[in-house]
Amino acid sequence: MKFRWLFCIACAVFGLILLAVGLLVPAHLRALDVGVVQVAGQSDPALPDKIRALMGQKKLGTAQLLLQAAQIQISGMDSVASAWTNLVRQQPGSRFWGDDARMENLFGNNFQPADQDSSFSDFIVRQENRRLALAQLAGSQNPGVVELLRSRSLNNTVIFSPAQSAAGQAFDAAVSTTGLLLDGGYLSTGLGSNILGYATQANHGGDLQPLEQILMDFTSLGERFNWDQLTAFTATVPDRETLHQLADDVRNAGDKLPVLFAVVVVSGQSSAVADYLAKFPKTGLTDLGASLRFGTGGTRELAQSGQRLHESERVPLAAAGDFYAGMAKYYARHPEPMLAVKWVMYLLSGFFLALALHFARPAASSLERPLQVRGMYLIRGFLFSLGFLLVVLLWSEPFLAQDNQGAGFTLRLLPPTTGGAFPAGISGVQKMIMSPTILITLLVFFVLQALLYISCLVKLAEIRRQNVPPRIKLKLLENEDHLFDAGLYLGFVGTIISLIVASMGLVKFSLMAAYSSTSFGIIFVVIFKIFHLRPERRKLLLEAEAAAEAVVPARATQPVTPP
Repeated sequence: MKFRWLFCIACAVFGLILLAVGLLVPAHLRALDVGVVQVAGQSDPALPDKIRALMGQKKLGTAQLLLQAAQIQISGMDSVASAWTNLVRQQPGSRFWGDDARMENLFGNNFQPADQDSSFSDFIVRQENRRLALAQLAGSQNPGVVELLRSRSLNNTVIFSPAQSAAGQAFDAAVSTTGLLLDGGYLSTGLGSNILGYATQANHGGDLQPLEQILMDFTSLGERFNWDQLTAFTATVPDRETLHQLADDVRNAGDKLPVLFAVVVVSGQSSAVADYLAKFPKTGLTDLGASLRFGTGGTRELAQSGQRLHESERVPLAAAGDFYAGMAKYYARHPEPMLAVKWVMYLLSGFFLALALHFARPAASSLERPLQVRGMYLIRGFLFSLGFLLVVLLWSEPFLAQDNQGAGFTLRLLPPTTGGAFPAGISGVQKMIMSPTILITLLVFFVLQALLYISCLVKLAEIRRQNVPPRIKLKLLENEDHLFDAGLYLGFVGTIISLIVASMGLVKFSLMAAYSSTSFGIIFVVIFKIFHLRPERRKLLLEAEAAAEAVVPARATQPVTPP
């Protein structure tokens, strides 16, 4: 008895240690742990260092928005803000133009002190500035710029009014903005090719709307950024799809615009950021903004992961020490193996806890020893570990049951000088019938019923192997009727709890998910009783009858002893 308690304590302690280690592994199904983001940013410059570097390069407009984003996410930015203010006083033009001396010289005579706080679209739309820009572009050798200037003669516009009309200043301003970016080499090769292709298509009688959409996107960006900020934001945009998505994000960012700008500029992964925000329109910008405090590498890691950011409150990074940091580094290189290791630790934890419960039970009495089947407790321990894994995953996995956020409504803004209506409507929107909450509910009910079904099979196999007569086995099967009907009880309880939770409004899911608990219970119990229990009872009945018939002739042949 003493050794059983020692085994019980050893298994319990080892199981709890494995559970703690599993919780420390920063691997999740639908989230990226903050420790992984922090480790990814250790070798890259922090956001304050990035801002100081931009200030040294005279890119004070870009540094301004990064500073505003840093003040939201990071404390202790007062010294950097003071240094930026002093530089603006010394170099006022660098706030708007950055280090682009060519543009500053081009518009130098027209640039007024009040323009420091204006956007580039507000600046370029003025007639004298448009005239200077178009004159500068007229001498450009860039094919995309040449085709853009030719598009000014088109009259079949949809979004803008034609450039030659009385309301054509918006089209000219958009062409000037896009052309100056192209001519200055501020756009990627892919986006420049898109502009050239759509402009050429429009100039040869094709559809003009794709080109107009690109011009509208640049206009939207120019309405919110000055020249220095505009060039920094669009520098890594690879194609028109990413440009369009980011322009929509900028329009909808509101007071979080500095955070969006900083995420795109700091990460250098505009396409990954656009995809991330399209996948998580509700929480994406908040998560990406939180990653800014971990530097360039951390923001890039989160954007490329396509997962939500998770900051664990149960396992603080400081308490985990080097082990947690080591796990985070390994996860960054091998995410799938680390997730498998985490689950194996949970399984082993549940198995050793089941062994602890086994050894905590009193030893079998002399009457029960024939009922003991060697190795059955190991099988039951494995089944317990599977159920334990399910429970721990439901408890520890972040965002597991949260619905997909999907794409939000995209706001289309048209200039007041528009010449036609933009096609309305949202195409390609499909209603999702099976939400993650419903799917996880169905999966949990199915797994629980399957584990209970397997437990019944194990119990049936155990009774089959017990060293007792057939008639005793029949009695033992009758004694386990409640276990064999447990699937029905569990099904009813699951349905009732689901309906109560749904009626209280705690979770929104369909009645199908609630009634699935009872349905799975009926199916598994019917399968077990018809295909497993019934044949076994029939076999035992025949064996018990045969044993009884063998006993009667034996008694009849015994000689009767006279009294």
